[in-house]
Amino acid sequence: MSNPHENPTTRPITTTRGSVAITNAYVVPVASPPIEGGTVLVTDGVIEAVGAASEVSVPDGVEVVDAGGRWVLPGFVESHGHVGVHEEGEGWAGNDTNEMTDPNGSHLRALDGINVEEEGFRDALAGGVTTVVVKPGSGNPIGGQTVAIKTWGGRTVDEQIVSDAVSVKSALGENPKRVYGDQKKTPATRLGVAAVIRKAFVDAQNYAAKRDAAEKKGEPFDRDLGKETLVRVLEGELAWDQHTHRADDIATALRLADEFGYRLVVNHGTEGAELADVLAERDVPVIFGPMFTSRSKVELRQRAIANLGRLARAGVRVAITTDHPVVPINFLVHQASLAVKEGLDRDVALQALTVNPASFLRLDDRVGALAPGLDGDVVVWSGDPLDVNSRAEQVFVTGAEVYRWDGAANGGRGAGVVTERSERFTA
Repeated sequence: MSNPHENPTTRPITTTRGSVAITNAYVVPVASPPIEGGTVLVTDGVIEAVGAASEVSVPDGVEVVDAGGRWVLPGFVESHGHVGVHEEGEGWAGNDTNEMTDPNGSHLRALDGINVEEEGFRDALAGGVTTVVVKPGSGNPIGGQTVAIKTWGGRTVDEQIVSDAVSVKSALGENPKRVYGDQKKTPATRLGVAAVIRKAFVDAQNYAAKRDAAEKKGEPFDRDLGKETLVRVLEGELAWDQHTHRADDIATALRLADEFGYRLVVNHGTEGAELADVLAERDVPVIFGPMFTSRSKVELRQRAIANLGRLARAGVRVAITTDHPVVPINFLVHQASLAVKEGLDRDVALQALTVNPASFLRLDDRVGALAPGLDGDVVVWSGDPLDVNSRAEQVFVTGAEVYRWDGAANGGRGAGVVTERSERFTA
């Protein structure tokens, strides 16, 4: 598959690779029609073929998994999570989500705070999630750079990177004004939050002009990591992941995007349905959620699962998030199920877990569908994953089995079994 988004900083696959043929399956590639009695062939970690049994030849020596008619889908993509940087049950010691000491955290990277042994990664596999975009939190107007990683695979997080050139996290609304208002410093209002973001981009524009002039003259130039990151946003390499709930904050996000010309992705979008036509017209995608929460603050008063369906029907490209650990990451698919109950088209629901986030976060050269050339991230489900009674029974990451449901464990109650790193890597 050709890559429509040339990305020189995307890392090669360094996780364990495997070869496997999953046969006799109800294959749902998502990006193409379902296949009864289909086969998915993964060779050395990459999908080689997807099709009817008569169309796919399985080489000798390749492990064959007979799905017995079960559903087979691509691994899900959690497009907004804090797994690994906000460790569950660890308190302050395991919470590296927000560096709330400077409103402009453009020089920060989520990658530097990820603990790959955090339990949330095991939960992700149980929910069929094989890729997660890990983001800084929403305490700062500019939170820092995000990273897309596999939910399992390497000895270190560096070996699990899908792309380290995804986006920069930013926040509007209550969170940053509360954090810095409590410190009696700017920004203490929505005006101040927008001003911090605006000034940061103006400074980045000036930085780029001076840098380019110095380069043309062959003169030395002092680097600034934060400004360099924002220049990458201005140049379109990185998306701008905008935490925003209320419609007025979404309007501010659109205003800032128009002013500086960057690729805007609305995150949460609680009241996005009120501006659905505008978002659709401008092709601004929305990562919607988390849905399994109460109205815990003022800007969530209009939260409703049905708003996701309203956005999609207006033509907005949508994804779904748990915002883990706000909602456990393994409940990602259950949020999709309830969204269908509340009016979201079921095909769109599956797209919102796979091809949509992969596309608008420019990961679709690697993940998001079952198609030749993509990573062999494949999940065998007991049935329709949108049925809450279905479960992920086998999970493959780059062709290697990393999770299996053992129905006989726990005295017949069943348990998920993760292939631990210690079982795959030796010193």
